[in-house]
Amino acid sequence: MTYETLLLDRDGSTAILTLNRPERMNAFTPTMAEEMIAAFDEVDADDSIRALVVTGAGRAFCAGMDLSAEGNVFGLDESIDPASPEMEHNRDTGGRVVLRLFRMKKPVIGAINGASVGVGTTMQLPMDARIASPFAKFGFVFAERGITLESCASWFLPRLVGVAQALDWSLSGRVFKAEEALAGGLISEIVEPDNLIARALELAHSYSARTSAMSVAINRQLIWRMMGAAHPMEAHKAESRTMLHTSMHDGREGVLSFLEKREPEFKDKVSNGPVPGLDWDAEPPFE
Repeated sequence: MTYETLLLDRDGSTAILTLNRPERMNAFTPTMAEEMIAAFDEVDADDSIRALVVTGAGRAFCAGMDLSAEGNVFGLDESIDPASPEMEHNRDTGGRVVLRLFRMKKPVIGAINGASVGVGTTMQLPMDARIASPFAKFGFVFAERGITLESCASWFLPRLVGVAQALDWSLSGRVFKAEEALAGGLISEIVEPDNLIARALELAHSYSARTSAMSVAINRQLIWRMMGAAHPMEAHKAESRTMLHTSMHDGREGVLSFLEKREPEFKDKVSNGPVPGLDWDAEPPFE
């Protein structure tokens, strides 16, 4: 598929998605939102892709929402009363992208090459790893614009960095540098610009080199979704089901290869679908 606002490339078994509006510092638009969702669908559907790296073209990662767009720049229908039941289907565009990222079956690594504020920062939250250039900047700037958190940030951010840090960044709305993002737990590494994509690809390879694609997909879903579980019993029930399913598929090869002291040859494909009885596209923890 050809994209207007993105580039989708390959490096072996890793896909590289580049936000590609460098003349606008990769500012986010409804078109970019729809294309990102389509790209995530494309990556998930291709069993030869084992991981995804997301980065930006030029000197920015994503400078937030393109505020020059006509109408409601957040993709919301202003004719709908915020208290109306119709709001159930009136969703911010960044949130739709983040929820699709949340449902990914492949590991996602953010390679934050430059400035990222607003939705440019919140879209990173459901990524499985975030590394950044020393020139990267971050900001939950919504309070400075007179608006609220979006893109499900009020759910993801405190779970990633803790309540106190989430409140500090969200209430101040200030922009902060990569060093503070590292200290606060938003990113895991600061990498020199020339090595940023290479390091992201190295991480992607570490998630795929000797692992089962199905195991990785299920483990990713279990960890993200169980953060919303009310009791560990929910995890116990889900894991019992996933363990039974995988132990009858790639798990058999994993045990046999271990006993035979050889590399495993996993064959279970993510496109075969989720574990029977667990809907990994459902919005609640699991249905």
